[in-house]
Amino acid sequence: MDTKRIVTLRDEALAVNTELFLVDFSISTTGDIEVVIDGDKGVSLEECIRISRHIEHNLDREVDDFSLKVTTPDITKPLVHPRQYKKNIGRTLKVQTLEGNTEGVLVALNDKHIILEWKVREPKPIGKGKHTVEKKAEIAIENITNAKVKIVYN
Repeated sequence: MDTKRIVTLRDEALAVNTELFLVDFSISTTGDIEVVIDGDKGVSLEECIRISRHIEHNLDREVDDFSLKVTTPDITKPLVHPRQYKKNIGRTLKVQTLEGNTEGVLVALNDKHIILEWKVREPKPIGKGKHTVEKKAEIAIENITNAKVKIVYN
């Protein structure tokens, strides 16, 4: 199977819509091709079909036996591309780093860091009882080992 040809076709199809980006790509030894894409504003079914057709129609089934799957990331999969963070601003993330775990609402990001905010009940500095404190953490993207969107049911 001509991997370079498939990569070229994949890249051509993604270049048509600059809001789309590649999250994962694999070709198995048995000819299973998987292209996982995401978009700054999500990905429509039509876009998955368009990319799939562009790749499939430019490959010869007479030469190569393959299966092709073009999908979007599963909600249970971690965020792997920096652009995925941008589209999840306002959502609760569970972030793992070498220093530990942090869970909070993604409120901002830049090229190097994400900023999470959350509320926690802590003992009052004076007197009995607890009060609510807002916390904030700035986490370097390069230090993140795993980050997942947490599904919150209200």
